[in-house]
Amino acid sequence: MQPSQQPNLSGDQHEMSFIDHLEALRWHIIRAAISVVVFATGAFFAKDFLFHDLILGPSRPDFWTYRMFCKFGQWVHAPDLCINDVGFVIQNREMSGQLTMHISTSFIVGIVLAFPYLFWEIWRFVKPGLYPHERQNSQGAVFFVSILFIMGLLFGYYIAAPLSINFLAGYVVDASIENQIDMQSYLSTLTTMSLSCAFVFELPMIVFFLAKAGIVSAEIMQMYRKHAIVVILIIAAVITPPDISAQIIVTIPILLLYELSIHIARVVRRGDAARLNAKLAREQALAASQPPQ
Repeated sequence: MQPSQQPNLSGDQHEMSFIDHLEALRWHIIRAAISVVVFATGAFFAKDFLFHDLILGPSRPDFWTYRMFCKFGQWVHAPDLCINDVGFVIQNREMSGQLTMHISTSFIVGIVLAFPYLFWEIWRFVKPGLYPHERQNSQGAVFFVSILFIMGLLFGYYIAAPLSINFLAGYVVDASIENQIDMQSYLSTLTTMSLSCAFVFELPMIVFFLAKAGIVSAEIMQMYRKHAIVVILIIAAVITPPDISAQIIVTIPILLLYELSIHIARVVRRGDAARLNAKLAREQALAASQPPQ
C-alpha cells in the first residue's frame, strides 16, 4: 500500500486561499461597520434621551443610583450614603464642542450596542480555523461574552461611574475653588468607568480560555488570591468615595467574579482530565482487542 501523498498546492492556489481569507475578513468588517453606523445613527437622533437621561443622569442628585444608595443608607443607618447635591457644573468651552461631542458619543454608544454582533462577526471569522474539539469547547462563547459585557457595563454605569463622579466632583483642596467640569472630561470619566467594568466582568471567560490553553489553573489563582484581593480593594478604593459601605458594594462583585473564575478553571481541568482518561481507556481497549502478532 502506497503512502498517501499530500496535495502539492501551487503558488497561485496559496495566493487564492489567502485572498479568499482577506475577502471574508473584508465582509466581516463591512457588516460590523454597518451595525455600528446603524446603532450610532439611532443614538444620534435620540439626542434628548442620550444626553439628558443617559449621559447626564449621574450628574443629577435624582439619579436612580443615588436614590437607591440613600434608601440603603437609611436601612443600614449610614446617612453618608445619601447624595443630595452632586455639586458641580458641566460646561462646554469650544464653539463646536457640543456638535463634536454629539457625534463622538453617538459612535461610542453605537459600538457598545453593537458589541454582541461585533464579537459574533469576530467569532465567525475565527471559527473555521479552529480544530473540531476547540469549536466544541467554545460553544456559547458569544452568548456568555455578551452577557458578561452587558452586566459589567450596567455595573459600571449604575455603580462605579456615579460613585467615581460624585467623589471626584466633590473633592476640593480649597473652598474658594469651584468645580466647573468640562463636558469632555465628564464624558471621558463616565465612558472609562463603564467600559472598564464591562471588560473586567469578562474575567471568567478570559480564565476559561486561558485554562483551556493550559496557561492558568485553579491552583495558581488560589495561590495568588491574597494578592488579587489587595488589588481589588485598591481598585475599589480609587473609584469609590472614602466610605466603607460604598467600597464594599464595589468590591463584592469583583471578588465574586474572581471566585467564579477559580471554579471555572477547576471545572475545565476536571473536564480535560476526564476526556484524557476516556481517550486512554479507548486506546487501551483497542490495543487489547487486537490479536498478538
